[in-house]
Amino acid sequence: MRDTSPAEFNAAYAPDFLDNDWAVYKTLLESTKAIPWKIDWASMRFAYIGPQIEALLGWEQGSWLTVEDWAARMHEEDRERVVGFCVSQSRAGVDHEADYRALTRDGRYVWIRDVVHVVRKENGEVDCLIGFMFDISERKKAEEKLLVLQKELEQLSLTDGLTGISNRRMFDQRLESEWRDSRRTGKPLSLILLDIDYFKQYNDLHGHVDGDECLRRFAGVLQTVAQRPRDVVARFGGEEFILLLPETDEATARRLAEECMSGIAGLRIPHGKSAVSPLVTASIGVGTAVAGTDESPRNMMEKVDRLLYAAKRNGRNRIEAADE
Repeated sequence: MRDTSPAEFNAAYAPDFLDNDWAVYKTLLESTKAIPWKIDWASMRFAYIGPQIEALLGWEQGSWLTVEDWAARMHEEDRERVVGFCVSQSRAGVDHEADYRALTRDGRYVWIRDVVHVVRKENGEVDCLIGFMFDISERKKAEEKLLVLQKELEQLSLTDGLTGISNRRMFDQRLESEWRDSRRTGKPLSLILLDIDYFKQYNDLHGHVDGDECLRRFAGVLQTVAQRPRDVVARFGGEEFILLLPETDEATARRLAEECMSGIAGLRIPHGKSAVSPLVTASIGVGTAVAGTDESPRNMMEKVDRLLYAAKRNGRNRIEAADE
């Protein structure tokens, strides 16, 4: 036999619940974990509430007199939303459900789901409300854990697994967002694109374990340069990194690129196969733009990418900026 939901039970057995074999139904209902109740619509008073309410919330069965008692024992952040919803649905004669945090007598909160059936008179007017309260605290805890897990997975999907900084996906999302903000405010947006010089040769000589450590230390330096809340430091791909710098003009972007160069030099990572230095170095392209209707993030990226390759063509271990 198919299980009967609380809403279906209410709809099927409401007349009996109200009128027939009350003693039998009362015994049956009070043996369940669900808490049955009835409210007279005209007086807004509880005609009945199951004794299980005391075991769940601590409030005595006889203390539930009116809907004001119900509303007052609800979390203040839930009260207006839930009461307004339940009243509007009841007036419309619509069966409904509502989740909220109910206050216990000792000051804790328990998640409750109220399943409500609206009973009408022959003339169509609302006569009373009957329903069940269910303790859904464990379900809510599971939902909250799932939400935390989803957020963690989302964060992982936006993070480079090796270096711990943002990945290309995160950068692309933030670039679109900051581009829209630049268009709205008219403030400049800057990019610094960096490529570690002769990194393939570094891996060939020193091995991939040292190569991975080089990438991690490189990322750490960049994070010390771009520290504002909206700044983004991302691994763009392979040995390429990029800094997204909102509200940053050309002169400031150039200065930050020089700080990157200085920080990389300060790492003093030996590079036995570099053609430009005995230490790990980087080539850098720097670009600044104010988003316009005839521009796009892709155009800006292409310009900065060309500047990076100009830095490589012109000898590496150098900065090429658009204003130069």
